[in-house]
Amino acid sequence: MQQLLRDLARVVLADRTLEEVLGEITALASRGIPGAEATSITLLRDDKAFTAAYDGEMALAADELQYERGHGPCMDAGRGGVVLRIDDMNTEQRWPEYVSHVRTNTPVRGSLSVPLPYQGSTIGALNVYSSRPAAFAPPESLAAGLEVAETIAVAVANADAHWRLGEQTRNMRLAMDSRAVIEQAKGVLMAQRHVDAEQAFEVLREASQRYNRKLRDIAQGIVDGTQENRGR
Repeated sequence: MQQLLRDLARVVLADRTLEEVLGEITALASRGIPGAEATSITLLRDDKAFTAAYDGEMALAADELQYERGHGPCMDAGRGGVVLRIDDMNTEQRWPEYVSHVRTNTPVRGSLSVPLPYQGSTIGALNVYSSRPAAFAPPESLAAGLEVAETIAVAVANADAHWRLGEQTRNMRLAMDSRAVIEQAKGVLMAQRHVDAEQAFEVLREASQRYNRKLRDIAQGIVDGTQENRGR
């Protein structure tokens, strides 16, 4: 457990994609959670589930059997914010159709699904799988799973904040570019029509409404037209 905590603390979040970070975390989880043979991370978007990262093919196979049916321990853990454990696929009765397909198509016989907390809600689940029944019955398995889930939540929050910052930067850059083009177009109109800056802007505004086009696009057209005339 202590080694897992040290490894999780070393995970670098900055300047990496969310996929890279989650891929590293699933590999650490497979090595560090007692009983784990394969792990995956299920994320929920608009109630649609998908595997964001996995370590071990049987984890992906067990996940996809749930997505096909719209229910199962990892999906229910993510939706309900509860820890769900299957000690033995041969005796489990809560998800009979899913369990039947898992027994037939995968070596999975035990699983642990831990919800991922995020801003007062849950966004999915950490899924841990084993080919041995009761692999996650010891309390150490749940304790380790909870630690990994917290790290995943931090990684997702970091990626979300990074995306929002990038989006704000892009919007600011677009606004600055738009302002520059509009100012250029105003200058052209002022020179051509012998009007002041306010009157030039009014010409742009009226054209934008008349042709149902963005003000920036009207301005860009004027600037482009002037540059074409100069090139002739």
